[in-house]
Amino acid sequence: MEKLKPKLFSVMKTYTKEQFGKDIIAGIIVAIIALPLSIALALASGVTPERGLYTAIVAGFIISFFGGSRVQIAGPTAAFATIVAGIVARNGMEGLAVATIMAGIMLIVMGLLKFGRLLRFIPYTITTGFTFGIAVTILIGQIKDFLGLTFTTKPVETIEKLEACFKSITTINIQALLIGAISLAILIIWPKINNKIPGSLIAVVIAAALVKIFNIEVNTIGSLYEISSNPPTLQVPAINLNMIKTLMPDAFTIAVLAGIESLLSCVVADGMIGSKHRSNMELIAQGAGNIFSSLFGGIPATGAIARTAANVKNGGRTPIAGMVHAITLFLILVVLMPYAALIPMPTIAAILFMVAYNMSEWREFVTLVKKSPKSDIMVLVATFALTVIFDLVIAIEVGIVMAAILFMKRMADVADIQGWKYIENDVAEDDMSDTDNIRLKKVPKHTLVYEINGPMFFGAADKFMNISIDSHVKVVILRMRSVPAMDVNALHALHNVWRLCEKRHITLVLSHVQEQPLRMMQKAGFDKQIGDDNIIDNIDKALERAVELQNGKVQQAS
Repeated sequence: MEKLKPKLFSVMKTYTKEQFGKDIIAGIIVAIIALPLSIALALASGVTPERGLYTAIVAGFIISFFGGSRVQIAGPTAAFATIVAGIVARNGMEGLAVATIMAGIMLIVMGLLKFGRLLRFIPYTITTGFTFGIAVTILIGQIKDFLGLTFTTKPVETIEKLEACFKSITTINIQALLIGAISLAILIIWPKINNKIPGSLIAVVIAAALVKIFNIEVNTIGSLYEISSNPPTLQVPAINLNMIKTLMPDAFTIAVLAGIESLLSCVVADGMIGSKHRSNMELIAQGAGNIFSSLFGGIPATGAIARTAANVKNGGRTPIAGMVHAITLFLILVVLMPYAALIPMPTIAAILFMVAYNMSEWREFVTLVKKSPKSDIMVLVATFALTVIFDLVIAIEVGIVMAAILFMKRMADVADIQGWKYIENDVAEDDMSDTDNIRLKKVPKHTLVYEINGPMFFGAADKFMNISIDSHVKVVILRMRSVPAMDVNALHALHNVWRLCEKRHITLVLSHVQEQPLRMMQKAGFDKQIGDDNIIDNIDKALERAVELQNGKVQQAS
């Protein structure tokens, strides 16, 4: 059983001074990487730049302290940008705070109920679809700042932003485009020169210097936003029932996204350091981190794969590195935040272009479209399109429903029922490999044997119960060795078969009933109706039972 114990408490038993030094260095480097990203993601989310740092500081510290991973780095991520921007546009910062608190509570409950392993059942087509969709929405959302366009409206939806870009294309600012292009070039080329210092930091410094020295006319963070270097303070939102009802879908989406992203990041980190995370503890930590992030002016947070990987590559091996990362960002916020006003908006757009590209997994998307079954492609494309055209809430809801329906159809397609009766020498060569094959058994006269394969559920119940019974049949054996599970609909159909058999004075015998179907029968009292003597362990005993029953009936008739 997985422990509900923070990894920090476990690793401290064998902690050394050497590792402490490595964790400090890794934490500082990750903070430098997180600085421009946190600001950029805050702006992409429709909030002021310091709120991105509040998130990385508060949520980053709490999630590292209580988390179930040794090296997880948490903070704002691109996955939340579009949904956060939508919540802020509709309900303001107070609405976002309430939705994030609700999501945090959901995550804690999921962790306490041991749902950590269940999140892996979200289909890969859905996560790939909405991830690619989020990347596209981020890219579209940054076209305005990259080109320096002037909008006459304030579009909120992604399609509206794209339309506004086309309508305003004549307002393009060549100077802004030049700064954006230089920034993008630095972000692409710099990692090939030096992979220790993040390219985003170099792009920010160089672009800000160019704008300041040459007095280039482009929007900067300072010209659009009021910069605050104040540390995060407690801000308790006003909560009412109507707000809770309105924000419930958004809160659920934040919780699911935070859970998926954080556990995915943990799995990647496990592979890098040869460790094993505690998924349920990580969910609880994510919940606590999001609650406190919102209470201290932040936005939703989750595990950041790129920052976590950077932590590992720079020697971080314990949660201390994540806590150092948060403390470093706090010091930067207090001391250096006013300088963030100099960062050009086209540079922020270029950083987010790279974030969108790196998170898009477009190669995986194309591969799935080329090589997957049509049904999976439908789920993938639908989730992607709905994310871009509408929002993430609708995309996930529709995607999961589609995937569930298609899964049930597949299960119904593979489920079947085969019947045998008394036939002499009816053994095919292919059947010889299975010593338990019914064709190798001697089926008594006046006996029918049906073998059911696959789960018995409402999607396939009619197929299982499509049993034809001749007038001379005295015993029907249902062999259920290949039925791992059944639902109430299938049990109802099975009950109808038993009643039909009773009406025709036929004995129904069940052979090799597995654990879950047997429990369901016992709970419904069906085992008593059919008779305990007629639920048999294996097919050999079931065939013997058929002979006994018929001999008994012959004796009575004589």
